[in-house]
Formats: sequence, structure tokens, C-alpha cells
Amino acid sequence: DVTEIEEKEAQAKQEEQIMKEQELSNLLHEKRYLKALRLAISLDRPHTVLTVVKAILREPEGRRHLDENIVRLRKDQKEAVLAFLVTWNTNSRNCHEAQAVLETLLRHEAPDTLLQFSGIKSAVESLLPYT
Repeated sequence: DVTEIEEKEAQAKQEEQIMKEQELSNLLHEKRYLKALRLAISLDRPHTVLTVVKAILREPEGRRHLDENIVRLRKDQKEAVLAFLVTWNTNSRNCHEAQAVLETLLRHEAPDTLLQFSGIKSAVESLLPYT
């Protein structure tokens, strides 16, 4: 019978999730946005990534800080943010943040690099009607 083992594994995963959520909350409170962005992306939490982006943009010189943080993400993390911002862009409440992140990506990534992102074609097709 493996039921007990599976229950313990599920409980361990749930506890790990709670710990990561607490860490994310602490990072936001401490204004450690790069780590918060990375953690939210790794947890696959688009709304949390949006919350971090909004917090960055509320800071003095928020656009500059956003540029600095987005540029320091790995390629796979940038791809995830691009996928998230496609969804954000469809909502008028979040479109400004989506456009700010998109502008950062377009300004700091070479066109050849952007073309290598997975899902770039569908992202562009999805962004065009709302942009």
C-alpha cells in the first residue's frame, strides 16, 4: 500500500509551496524585486509576476528599475514573462504594465534573440489586436 507515502509526498509539496509563498511575500515586502520575479516565474504565477511589476513601477524611477530587473532574467524567464504579458495586455487594467514589460524586452533584446523565444509568433499575433 503506497497511499501513506503518496499522502506524505503531497503534504511535503504543499508545505514547500507555502514556504515559497511566504518567501515571495517577504521578498516583496523587502523590495527585492528581482528575486521576487524569479520566484513568481518559477511558481508559474502570472498574477504574482504582475503584482511584482506593478510594485516596481510604483517606485521612484520605476521604469528604470523595471528595465534593470527584466534584463537580468534568464532567457526562459523572459519567455515566461512574454507569455504572461500577452494575457495581461488583454485587460485594460493591466495593459500599461504589459506594455512597459514589452517595451523593455523590445529595447533590450536583439531581434534575432527575440525570434528564438519559444512561442514568439503566437505572442506577437496575440499582442497585435490589443496593442
